[in-house]
Amino acid sequence: MGYERIGLEALRDKVMTAQEAAALINNGMIVGSSGFTRGGDTKVVLKAFAQRAKNEDLKITLVTGASLGHDTDAELAESGALKKRLPFQVDTVLRKNINTGNVLFIDQHLGETAEHILNGEFKIDVAILEVTEILEDGSIIPTTSVGNNVDIAKSADKIILEINTSIPTAIRGIHDIYKVEDYGSRTAINITSCDTKIGTEYIKIDPSKIAGIVFHDIQDMAGDIVPADEATSAIAKNIVTFFEEEVEAGRLTKELKPLQCGIGKVANAVLGGLEHSNFENLVMYSEVLQDSTFDLIDSGKMNFASASSMTVSQECYDRVINNIEKYKDKIVLRPQAISNSCEVIRRLGIIGINTSIECDIYGNVNSTHVSGTHMMNGIGGSGDFARNAYISIFVTASIAKGGNISSIVPMVSHVDHTEHDVDIIVTEQGLADLRGLAPRERALEIIKNCVHPDYKEELLSYFERACELRGGQTPHILEEAFSWHTRLKETGSMKK
Repeated sequence: MGYERIGLEALRDKVMTAQEAAALINNGMIVGSSGFTRGGDTKVVLKAFAQRAKNEDLKITLVTGASLGHDTDAELAESGALKKRLPFQVDTVLRKNINTGNVLFIDQHLGETAEHILNGEFKIDVAILEVTEILEDGSIIPTTSVGNNVDIAKSADKIILEINTSIPTAIRGIHDIYKVEDYGSRTAINITSCDTKIGTEYIKIDPSKIAGIVFHDIQDMAGDIVPADEATSAIAKNIVTFFEEEVEAGRLTKELKPLQCGIGKVANAVLGGLEHSNFENLVMYSEVLQDSTFDLIDSGKMNFASASSMTVSQECYDRVINNIEKYKDKIVLRPQAISNSCEVIRRLGIIGINTSIECDIYGNVNSTHVSGTHMMNGIGGSGDFARNAYISIFVTASIAKGGNISSIVPMVSHVDHTEHDVDIIVTEQGLADLRGLAPRERALEIIKNCVHPDYKEELLSYFERACELRGGQTPHILEEAFSWHTRLKETGSMKK
C-alpha cells in the first residue's frame, strides 16, 4: 500500500479510508486544504465529505491555496456542503452557486490568505494536505504545490494527510519551505534572486495532530492548455515588441527582469512568444509553472523558475514528473505567502503580466466581475504583483462574445486594480504605455491603441464630450458611464 512512505512508524496505525477520514469533519468547521490551481490538491477526503453531506446537514468553510481540480468544488457545492469558500475558484458549478448566493465567497489577494490564517481570523479546525511522504520526525513533503499548506498545518487542530503514491519520492528537494514570523518579530524575507532558497525541503508539523492518513494514486487534473489563436498571438507579439523597444531604450536587457504570468491561454501565448524571440537567460518569479515555462526551460531560454504550484497538460506533467531530477536545479515551489510576497516582488523588480475582463479609458481594470455583479474566478495573485511590479501589464482581447462586448469601456463596472497600479494595457489591436501619463493622456493612448474599430469612434466621442461637458482631472459623464453595460443587458450587445 505504500507504508514505506510513512517514515514515523507510530503513525502507521492512523491509516484509514477516505470515508473514515471524512467522518472527522463536523458541521460548521473551518477546513483547510492543499491545492493551488489544480496542483497538489486533495483528491479523495473532500469528495467523501461531499457524499456524506448529501445525507446529513453539513456545511463547512473551505480555505485553500487557490482552485481545486477533479470537480471537488463542484461536488461540494452540489451537495450543499459549502457555507463559505476562499480565496479563489474556477469551477462553473461553484461559480453558479456563488452568484446565486448559495455559497458565500471571499475573494482575496492570494498573498494575504496566510496572513488571515496566521492572525486567527480563520482558525483551521481540520487540515487536509496532499503529501508524497511523511519523514521520520513527522515532517511532510508536499507534492506539486505548496500554497497555504504551511499556515494551514500550523493553525489546524487536526491534520489529515493524503499520501499520493503516483508522485515519485524523488520530488523531494524542489520545495523551499519558509514561514514568516509573527508581527512584531518579523524579519526580512531574504530572497534576492529567483533561485535563492531560504528554507527547508519539508513542512515541519506536530505529529500528534495527525488524525488520519489516506492513500491514493490519483494524478493532478491536467491543465486546460488551449493553443494560441489569432488574438492571443497578436497580444504576445505586441508584448515582445514592447520588450524589444525597452531594450533599445536601455530600460531592459535581453535577459529582461523576472517574469510573472497569470494562468491560461494568454499567458501561455505570451511566454510561448518569448521562446522564438531574441531574449535569453530568462528567469521567472510567479505563482504557477505552466507548459510554456517548461518549454522555455527545455529550449534553453529560461534558466530558472520559482512559483507555488505547477499546473500543466498531461503531456507536460508526464515529461516533468517522470524526469523530475532533470528539473530540480531549475525550479522551486514555495508557500504562496512567499511567491506572492509584496516585499520580494518589489525587491526583484518583477514584470507582471495578468489578464483582465475589462479596462476603462483611464486604465482601471476589472479582473473578477462580469457586468460588475457576477464573480468569474477571483482576483488571484494579480493584485499582489500589479501593485509591486517593476512593470505591471494587463492583457485582454479587445472584444468578446463575437464582438457584442467591448473589453475597453468608459468606466469599468467593478474595480480590482486602479489606474495607479496599471502601467501597460495590451489587446490584439495594440499596446498602450501609460507610464508617465496623466488621466486625459491615458485615455487617448488607450482609445488609439487598444480599442476595437467597432467601438473606437463612440468611445472617443464619450471622452471628448466628457472633457467638454464635465471637465475635471478624470472626465466622466456619469449618466453615460455605464450605458454600454446597460445596453448589453437590454439588447445583448454593447453596440448601438
